[in-house]
Amino acid sequence: MNANWRDLFQTFGRIGLLSFGGPAAQIALMHRVLVDEKKWLTEKDYLSGLSFCMVLPGPEAMQLATYAGWRLRGVAGGLLAGLLFVLPGAFLILALASAYVAFGDLPWVRNAFLGVQAAVVVIVIEALLKVSKRALKKRESYALAALSFIGIYALGLPFPAIVLAAGLWGYVRAQPSSDEVGTRLPPLGGTLRTAMVWGLIWWLPLLALPALGADFLWDIALFFSQLAVVTFGGAYAVLAWMAQWAVETQGWLTTAQMIDALGLAETTPGPLILVTEFVAFLAGWGAGGWGLAISAALVSLWATFVPCFLWIFAGAPYLGWIAARPRLQGALSAIIAAVVGVILNLSLWFALHVLFSRVTASRIGPLPDLSSLDPISLALTLIAAALLLWWKRGLLETLAVLAVLGGIVRGIL
Repeated sequence: MNANWRDLFQTFGRIGLLSFGGPAAQIALMHRVLVDEKKWLTEKDYLSGLSFCMVLPGPEAMQLATYAGWRLRGVAGGLLAGLLFVLPGAFLILALASAYVAFGDLPWVRNAFLGVQAAVVVIVIEALLKVSKRALKKRESYALAALSFIGIYALGLPFPAIVLAAGLWGYVRAQPSSDEVGTRLPPLGGTLRTAMVWGLIWWLPLLALPALGADFLWDIALFFSQLAVVTFGGAYAVLAWMAQWAVETQGWLTTAQMIDALGLAETTPGPLILVTEFVAFLAGWGAGGWGLAISAALVSLWATFVPCFLWIFAGAPYLGWIAARPRLQGALSAIIAAVVGVILNLSLWFALHVLFSRVTASRIGPLPDLSSLDPISLALTLIAAALLLWWKRGLLETLAVLAVLGGIVRGIL
């Protein structure tokens, strides 16, 4: 069923404004609207599109919205749906980042963010539990997760190398199917043209940056473009690498600011990977003030989301061919298992820096000074765990409660 443009705009605009709660909630929202209410997609079409988007790097919910728009109205429909899914959250993140750098040094604001940081620790642990249930089903997947954790935590291996190694292992281990023989590739001419056009759209503006002398913005563009290519398993999977690069390697922002970035991204609609906009804004602010901060935020958005349109518009015609390739499915399964280890590293990294005031590097990874344990942060983290994991309260409610508690308790003590 085709939708008229006005209905398409209103529907995906509503989805973009209401897409709180992370990818699971966003995928459920789109199913209710697109399949149950509008009946624009069949159940089979929707699940097929979702499976395809799970194979791709990048935010699967945003790419699913783009895929749905593409099915309904071609490339223009995909553009409209994808942009409406991202833009409300992007504008809100920009406003929050601006308020953060303007008012973040006020004592009551700083105290509130200490409560938010405690909630973030539990949010990431909750994500770890959800991904683990889906990804860890065999001994081999547990082994991949363990090796991934050791590689990134103790050995400091880069996230792309871990993804590549896991994918190759899964591809080699998977058994080919006789169904592969009967499936044919779609015509390559259109795909190559699409890939070329969107590759140029992605890279031409970015390649102009060093020519204009904007070396800092080029660093931002290059890093977030790399991130866009390896974002398998959702935003949590790459947060550890982003934190490692932005905090420890480049010194763009502090550990506390990195945790605040995730906390604020959790409160906005749209994909969680919008945290990249906040990180880029703070990096630009530290390097050159308002102008560079806004420019860096815009560059990060371009580098993060333009590749998503490339993946969908070039890859969607291959959906049937991919589904008949067990080796590709095996590679994806191995990557998702490795992502569990990466998210475990992120959980531990956040917890150590929130709960302890002193964390030092060692041969086996970051280790805390046990005497520096902050009992207030521990209490706030336990409260967040009770709200999210025990009483199953919502993210916005939990973050609001912890912000208020952090402001009150820290203000008194």
